[in-house]
Amino acid sequence: MRFITQGNFACLVLAMTLAGCDKPKEAAPGKGPVPVGVVTVKAQKVLVTEELPGRTSPYLIAEVRPQVGGILQQRLFAEGADVKSGQTLYQIDPAIYKAALDSAQANLAKAEANLQTLKLKTERYRELVKINAVSHQDTDDADAALKQAEADVAANRAAAETARINLDYTRIASPITGRIGISTVTPGALLTASQAVALTTVQQLDPIYVDVVEPSAELMRMKQSLASGQLKRAGPNAARVRLKLDDNMAYALEGRLEFSDVTVDQGTGTVTLRAVFPNPKHDLLPGMFVRAVLEEGVNEQGIVVPQQGVTHDTRGNATALVLNEDGKVEQRMLVLGDAMGDKWVVKSGLNAGDQLIVDGLQKIKPGAEAKPVPSDTAQ
Repeated sequence: MRFITQGNFACLVLAMTLAGCDKPKEAAPGKGPVPVGVVTVKAQKVLVTEELPGRTSPYLIAEVRPQVGGILQQRLFAEGADVKSGQTLYQIDPAIYKAALDSAQANLAKAEANLQTLKLKTERYRELVKINAVSHQDTDDADAALKQAEADVAANRAAAETARINLDYTRIASPITGRIGISTVTPGALLTASQAVALTTVQQLDPIYVDVVEPSAELMRMKQSLASGQLKRAGPNAARVRLKLDDNMAYALEGRLEFSDVTVDQGTGTVTLRAVFPNPKHDLLPGMFVRAVLEEGVNEQGIVVPQQGVTHDTRGNATALVLNEDGKVEQRMLVLGDAMGDKWVVKSGLNAGDQLIVDGLQKIKPGAEAKPVPSDTAQ
C-alpha cells in the first residue's frame, strides 16, 4: 500500500492546476449591429418664411417751421405728448399782422366805394350818349375808369386775404396727428419764415413702418420658386409679416408687406422691403432694430425633422446621420431653415423616406452598421 506524502500531494495539486490552464476557453459571442432609434423622413406642407433685419420708421413725420417771422409769445404743448392735426403748438406775436390786415381791409373798402361811384356814373353816361348829351369819348373814359376800379377792388381783396393768411400763420398748428418731440425754441425767441431749424417734430406712430433689406439674389430665387410652382402662395393674406424685437421677444401684432423698392443698392446688393404694423400702445418707436419674419409661400414637399437628430460640426455646419439601405450609418450635410417648435425645417440634405437617426447617436459613427428601431420621437 502506497502513501502520499505531503511533498507528493503538493506536486499533484500543481500538476492538476497546470492541466486546467491548458484547457481552451469558450469563444465570446460576436457583436451585431448597434440598435439606434430612427424616424422616417416624410414630406409635408411647410410654410416658408424668411427672417430679415430691419428698423422701424414713423408712418408720417412733419417738421414744424414758422411761415411768418416774429417774436414767439407762447408754446402751447407738452413735449412728448400726443397732439391732434390742427392743434395750436406755438403763438407768434400777431400785432403787426393784425395791423396789416386792418389796413388791407380799409383799402378794400375804399376801392369798393370808388367802384360803386364809377358804376353809377357809367350807367348814366350810357343813357346820355343815346341822346347826344355826352360825347362818346366821355362814355369810353367812364367805362375804362370802371374797369380800373374793378381791378383795384380785386387787388385790394387779394391783399386783404394775404394779410389774413399771414395773421393766421402766427398761430402755428400741428400738420398731422401724432407724438410731438422736443421743442428747439422757447417764448421770446425771434422766428423767421421758413427757417432752417425746425421748431419741433411730430411723428405718427400708429401704424408704423418697418423697413427691412433682402439680398436681391434671394428675392429673385423666391420669385422663381413661385413661378415654377415649387412654392405656392399661402393665400390672399400671403404677404403677412411678424416681428421679433432685439431681445428676441415676439411682437404681439401682425403686419403686412406694403411694397418692395424698385432699385437695388449698388453697395450692398440688397432691396428694401417695407411693412406696416399696428402700434396702438406705441411699443414700437422709430429707429428700433427688429427682425421681420416674412411669409414667402407654402412648400408642399417640405422636410421637417426633430432637432435632436441634427448636430453641428466644429465649423458650425449642420449635419445628420441616416441609415442607408445597406444598414450602414451615413452622414449628411444639411442646410436648415427656420425652427418650428422642437423641429428644424431642412432646405436640403434630406429626402422623403430617409431613416434619420435620433437616438443612440453617441454609440455610432459614419460607416458603422446599425439596426433601426422605431423611435418615440414624433415627426
